[in-house]
Amino acid sequence: MTVFLAGTASGQNPGSPWTLEQCIRYAQDHNITLQQRDLQVKQQEIQLETAKGSRLPQVSGSASENFSFGRGLTADNTYSNTNTTSTGLSLGASVPVFQGLRIGNSIKEGELNLKAVTADLEKAKEDISVAVAQAYVQILYNMEILDVAQNQVVIDSLQAERLSAMLENGKASPAQLAQQKATLGQSRLSATQARNNLNLSILDLSQLLELPSPEGFSVVRPDVPVDGILLGNPEDIYAQAIDIKPSIKAEQFRLDATEFTIKGAKGAYMPSLSASGGVGTNFYTMSSAPSDSFFNQIKHNFSQYLGISLSIPIFTGFQTRNQVRSAELSRTYQMLQLDNTKKTLYKEIQQAYYNAVAAAEKYRSSVDAQDSAKESFDLVLAKYENGKANITEFNEARDNWLKAESDLSRSRYEYLYSAKLLDFYRGNQLNF
Repeated sequence: MTVFLAGTASGQNPGSPWTLEQCIRYAQDHNITLQQRDLQVKQQEIQLETAKGSRLPQVSGSASENFSFGRGLTADNTYSNTNTTSTGLSLGASVPVFQGLRIGNSIKEGELNLKAVTADLEKAKEDISVAVAQAYVQILYNMEILDVAQNQVVIDSLQAERLSAMLENGKASPAQLAQQKATLGQSRLSATQARNNLNLSILDLSQLLELPSPEGFSVVRPDVPVDGILLGNPEDIYAQAIDIKPSIKAEQFRLDATEFTIKGAKGAYMPSLSASGGVGTNFYTMSSAPSDSFFNQIKHNFSQYLGISLSIPIFTGFQTRNQVRSAELSRTYQMLQLDNTKKTLYKEIQQAYYNAVAAAEKYRSSVDAQDSAKESFDLVLAKYENGKANITEFNEARDNWLKAESDLSRSRYEYLYSAKLLDFYRGNQLNF
């Protein structure tokens, strides 16, 4: 396993490189989108607690103080100027007895919606995993390209030194040396561009990880063989994916929840029954007549009450009917949404499979092309060093070989990523 160091990443030991698994785990812990998804899960948990709390009694207390001035009716049925005060204290509670099963259905709907947003969170984690893997593979590819570019600089430098020595011995012309130095300058420019592309890809991944800076970030270059990788059948992969993928689970939970939405809406057709009870007392004074003490009145005026309330819906302006119809339409919509999500998943797997097949063919072709280009370069190099090939033929053979090296690197990582993506649809973690 070889390691390309770009410095020290936040959260890692100095000089410690990051594996793909570490990148994915860090992104899942720090990505802002995932944090927002997690907040949605917590919001749904609160809504579920609220629905469950609907079964509990509603208890409230109250206190009042009233003052009256001016003429008023006295105890002997005459009017006189008098001042009165009254103090009231009460404690009451009400509890739903029967609400057309709406509370129970609301709780079941909330439980399924909680499962749905939890599955959405898992889907978001999968999405960030794929995005991180793509960015990681791009870094690996750019690392390979930089190696190729640096190798090109080494070859051109050696040839420039060789021509310089030959020029001193009169076996090469100044024009040949100048041409080779120009080629060397172009190779160095290509290496500079390759290094810049690598730095940009490192920046992309560090931003995806929500790192404060790409400075000190490093990645591991895995030594993973790609020969002998089995891609599998896309139909079999889809059959596995449809049972485990959170995107499918989320839409299925939402579809199941609509059943209880409909039942809850139909519950409004049924009567609702609630029970209530409470206690209360009061204190009263009048300026024109003596009053009993506060504590005596509070004790003697103490009262209790119990009550049952029955509400029977007769006509609600078609509100209940329209709510039921709307809930049924929502269920139909969600059925279509589930079907569409399944089709999207099937399409993604088919595309990933065809990409993997094409990448495999491209990789095998690139291996043959690289072998041929390397053999051709070695032959031209031998001829060039013996004066039987000119610098143009040498540069052409070198360019062909280095291009073949670059194509092989790209096809290798494309093949590796495509194969691992298919495994990811089977439920395996993205890692290599």
